[in-house]
Amino acid sequence: MSDVRRLVQEAIDRLVDSGSETGLQVAVYHRGELVVDAVAGVADTKTGRAVTSSTPFFSASTLKGVTSAVAHVLVQRGALGYDTPIVELWPEFGAHGKESTTLRHVLTHTAGVPGIPADTTREDLTDWAKMTAAIADTEPWWVPGEKTSYHAHTFGYIVGELVRRATGKTISQVLRDEVAGPLGVGDEVFLAVPERQLPRLAKMEAPENEADMKVLMAGMFAKIAPAGILPDAEYGNRADILTAEIPAGGTTTARGVARVYAALIGEVDGVRLVSARRLKEISTVAFSGVDEVMGYPAAWTLGYSPGRPGLELGSPTTAFGMEGAGGSAAFADPAGGIAFALTRNLFSFSEGGAAEQLADLVTKTLA
Repeated sequence: MSDVRRLVQEAIDRLVDSGSETGLQVAVYHRGELVVDAVAGVADTKTGRAVTSSTPFFSASTLKGVTSAVAHVLVQRGALGYDTPIVELWPEFGAHGKESTTLRHVLTHTAGVPGIPADTTREDLTDWAKMTAAIADTEPWWVPGEKTSYHAHTFGYIVGELVRRATGKTISQVLRDEVAGPLGVGDEVFLAVPERQLPRLAKMEAPENEADMKVLMAGMFAKIAPAGILPDAEYGNRADILTAEIPAGGTTTARGVARVYAALIGEVDGVRLVSARRLKEISTVAFSGVDEVMGYPAAWTLGYSPGRPGLELGSPTTAFGMEGAGGSAAFADPAGGIAFALTRNLFSFSEGGAAEQLADLVTKTLA
């Protein structure tokens, strides 16, 4: 395992030295053991504070994978059901003909409510009651389960409200009590960062082409979200955003989120989050089709994108995971026993980026 550790460290050092990255973490678990815990660069360019393994990074939609993990743990113990109508826990959600919508529909982005009101602000995103009420009152864009489109923001609020109704706790509390805490990473994986932890976080940095990136993202998400609320470096540094319950994204160390994935696919220091049977259901493609908003082919397992960074959709693999808008990513591959995560503070995303390079390096080396 020293080879993969050395190769990863050399690769991220080169990325930082070349100026293409500011700060990076890469963590890899192999069959339940942490075999890579590598860091490079700085967490804050203004102070020169170095990245450490315990530095949390805002990682945007990469943390959808953790939100899904919380849901799966609750299904595992019978507090939630994939096919139970949402209205049984959240009656208000049934407005405008959404009575048949289930958690399975939400996890596969087929619930038919991908959009949020066009006048939504970043401040609104931090108001749980306002956002969940708005989503509950939304008219579905299609019959749940028949079509798909990425539920960029609504995904987190719906899953989070189901968790709250089922347990009486916020999703962050359940994450800490039943997932991150038992795994020993309760201070590394956050859907809402405790205010006292803010000084530990990496500072997000805007890329030189940020304006072009914003135009691209605004065009992609125009139908489902106003441009002003889309994540960027400024968004990822706002204390109100970071400390609020917005479980379509979150903040984490690479080591922390990789450990969650490792415990989904196997045992980590005596902790296994779901059974082997449930893992198979979680990691199997449950819906595929053309994304109704984006227009490109899409496929979803229960809460995850099948594959890994850089792998073409439809390629034969058992891997599943999520990538964030800023270029962070995490995935697990049950067949290879691999759980991988990369976090970064240069908030940009491009084909062939660090996540793709490192995921490919790790997969090939461990194979």
